[in-house]
Amino acid sequence: MVRVSELRLRDVVNVRDGRRLGLIKDVEIDVENGRIKAIILPGAARLMGLLGRGEDVIVPWEQIRKLGVDVILVELESFIEPVHVRR
Repeated sequence: MVRVSELRLRDVVNVRDGRRLGLIKDVEIDVENGRIKAIILPGAARLMGLLGRGEDVIVPWEQIRKLGVDVILVELESFIEPVHVRR
């Protein structure tokens, strides 16, 4: 069993391009079934972080390929063009 607080300490890496996407900002939970629906990553930094960040990136649970000891492997087409963006 893994706690959400432990998941938030693991790096998220895209297996398509090997890019480190950062740490989990939040999780989306299906309260009725007691399951995690998605992990939420902070958006990409704009102009070296001076202009803040882009919109959060939602990674559906189905896109998660492996939960490792210190890394979470996900499969996304691109971090710049995420699968789903929270509006």
